[in-house]
Amino acid sequence: MTIDSHQHFWKYNPKKHAWINDEMAVIRKDFLPTDLEPVLAENGVDGCVAVQADQTLAETDFLLELAHEHDFIKGVVGWVDLRSKSIEHLLEKYADDKKLKGYRHIVQGEEDPNFLLRPDFLNGISKLEPYGAVYDILVFPHQLGATLEFVKKFPNQKFVIDHIAKPYIKDSFFDGWAVLMKEIAKQENVYCKLSGMITEADYNSWTPEQIHPYMELVLEAFGPKRCMYGSDWPVCLVAGKYSEVKNLTTNFINTLSATEQQAIMGGNAVSFYNL
Repeated sequence: MTIDSHQHFWKYNPKKHAWINDEMAVIRKDFLPTDLEPVLAENGVDGCVAVQADQTLAETDFLLELAHEHDFIKGVVGWVDLRSKSIEHLLEKYADDKKLKGYRHIVQGEEDPNFLLRPDFLNGISKLEPYGAVYDILVFPHQLGATLEFVKKFPNQKFVIDHIAKPYIKDSFFDGWAVLMKEIAKQENVYCKLSGMITEADYNSWTPEQIHPYMELVLEAFGPKRCMYGSDWPVCLVAGKYSEVKNLTTNFINTLSATEQQAIMGGNAVSFYNL
């Protein structure tokens, strides 16, 4: 089964989606399951994981509603306020929904580079494991030091790093990111998504060869059993077509064994998210 481990849906709202700047104007519109389903079919993808893009419970409910209406949406990564004193009540609210697989906070948008290590946030993360909920880590490279400390605190919690931690491919930033990613990968409960890469390069002039060193580092560090394909649709559309995003990964991993390729293109997402 081929699974896209990372994509989004939204009903475009200029205030809520203010992060979509003028350079990204092509995605200033609604993106819903009826838009994605034919794209997945054209590209031989069997299902997807819908990930939150807005930090509200309404967003989580919206994605779950879509997932229950459309079988190809195999799971949802939602949002709850993990810093809340009533975090267990919030987790209990979603505990019985089989489509809810985990949670994410937009840590990349937090000013504090050590946000992940705040006591109230750590308390929230500590409550996830009994519910079988995974956690998606969305950070920039300057937050990877805190990320390393963070994942070490929870050796039994399943984590996945979104978008290979968004290295500044456009500016050829590599070494500092690479050192920390290798250290983080030593924690065997941490996975990494091969996603969101073309939008970290130059939207108009990126090439696969420019991105391959980053993919090589991730594949070497995490191994084929802990990497998973993700498109980051529709955000990816600012820099390329869905087929280009998928081909970037399939062409890169084509020297691996068939079993390893199948793992990256779906098997790892199925086991990680319990799809």
